[in-house]
Amino acid sequence: MTSTVFVTGAASGIGAAVALAAAKAGARVAALDVDGERVAEVARKAERAGATQVLGLKADVSDEVAVARTVARCREELGVPTAVLANAGIELNAPAHEIPLVQWQRLLDVNLTGAFLTARHTIRAMLDAGVGGSVVCTSSPSAFIGFAGGENAAYAASKGGVSALVRSLALDYAGAGIRVNAIVPGATDTPLLTLGVADDERAAARARLVAAAAEQIPVGRLGTPDEVAGAVLWLWSDAAAYVTGSHLVVDGGLMAKSANTF
Repeated sequence: MTSTVFVTGAASGIGAAVALAAAKAGARVAALDVDGERVAEVARKAERAGATQVLGLKADVSDEVAVARTVARCREELGVPTAVLANAGIELNAPAHEIPLVQWQRLLDVNLTGAFLTARHTIRAMLDAGVGGSVVCTSSPSAFIGFAGGENAAYAASKGGVSALVRSLALDYAGAGIRVNAIVPGATDTPLLTLGVADDERAAARARLVAAAAEQIPVGRLGTPDEVAGAVLWLWSDAAAYVTGSHLVVDGGLMAKSANTF
């Protein structure tokens, strides 16, 4: 893999797994996250894993100046990013009538506007350089189905927006050789799974989720970040050259089951 990879939300979970998988394939890797210390550690791991060049970048994806600056630095030091994952995201679980507007807005700023800004500036870099590429955004099953547990209005709205954004961008830039797709991870064993749970309760919460996955997900378990990373690398690859405006679901059959539940 000789391309320059640009991954947001790269400090942990799916983003870190994608950055490291790309590194093992020999890519040049720019890993970006709001957590500077943790993304720097991922960058060091990527270098040890085989990346030809690495950048660990601290930035908030909801800040357009910061996103533009990091894309420019990536272009200057690693080359034009032609394999992009707009993955940075946060979650908020609460009934709509209880969500403070500032929290609703922050979630949309990170999950939806952050994906837009990442796509906007990386696509602009590709267009300026006259090259094609592949942009992948992280969506969610909640963009398509309601979660049984409820209290998911803000997150679902943000991911529904991401999915609509992907379809529109795919049409706008297909003629320039830039493909835009979404990855749709199901219940994946990442820190986001127990976000908001107290540290001393996290192990028990995860155990409950593992048990629920065994009962409710058709393949009988949670997904792993590496499994999602493999799907992202495929969407970046020439093997997916005829794939754009699409959603690649990696959820163990969860959405297929939900579609047939009365």
